[in-house]
Amino acid sequence: MSTKNDYYDLLGVTKSSSRQEIKNAYRKKALEWHPDRHQGADKEEAEKKFKEINEAYQVLSDSSKKSAYDNYGHEAFAPGGGGFRGGGNPFAGGFGGSQQGSPFTYTWSSGGGQQNPFGNADFGDPFDIFESFFGGGNPFGGQQRQRQIPRYSVRLEFMEAVKGVEKEFNIEGNRRKIKIPAGVDEGTKINFGDFTLSVNVAPHEFFERDGDDIYINVTIPYSMAVMGGTIKVPTIDDEIKIKVRSGTQSGTMIRLRGKGAPTPHHKQKGDQYVKINILVPEKLTRTQKRIIDDLKEEGL
Repeated sequence: MSTKNDYYDLLGVTKSSSRQEIKNAYRKKALEWHPDRHQGADKEEAEKKFKEINEAYQVLSDSSKKSAYDNYGHEAFAPGGGGFRGGGNPFAGGFGGSQQGSPFTYTWSSGGGQQNPFGNADFGDPFDIFESFFGGGNPFGGQQRQRQIPRYSVRLEFMEAVKGVEKEFNIEGNRRKIKIPAGVDEGTKINFGDFTLSVNVAPHEFFERDGDDIYINVTIPYSMAVMGGTIKVPTIDDEIKIKVRSGTQSGTMIRLRGKGAPTPHHKQKGDQYVKINILVPEKLTRTQKRIIDDLKEEGL
């Protein structure tokens, strides 16, 4: 029996890595090991590595699966729950005691004679992870699988995913305009009837996203943290002014209601959170040092 590689090692992250750090690491590794970037003897190794990377991300990006993996390792997903006798495997039973292998399946969409409708664009993952990790049928079972429609993956810029975009592609020899709704996120799957599209989202220069909420770090000078003031903050729609209260501490989060990403097919939007970081000067002029010394004498 072959030994499975550690999921954290595959992505180059640790147990303490944040959700965004795991996502960024996955994107980097997926791009590096994309089978279309390898030729000859290296292609087989790349396909194997790419499959492992996707499998690792499917577990580590999900809090419940990640918790199970942290506690039980690969045994958390072993058929029949071999490592949980008496302890109760929360993932056992969904794939049948006689099944072997991993509960993941992949559909290669750029080979096997199928035409990639998105041409030579540099996409992310062309594999589609089995949508239902805990149910929805056994991908390894004895029942004959129904014919599946083609599945593809497209890489969007951050703002394209947030605001929605219309793109024109050549699909089976026909030019078609594909409308992607506002608010799609990493891993969103869209069914167009004759094919399914999986969305990969490129990181933004300063925005980060968690669901419908947007996060941004803003650095203010020490004097403003003490005295208060007004700063300009970019949002996904515009730039707004917000007040910084006197005595603001580093790490303070300011909530901007309704300034987050939209929910697909709904009018509601998430919130934007502004994290305040305080810039402590590394060098001071003589005048500044004298002022600081005076403040020290005053107990500040």
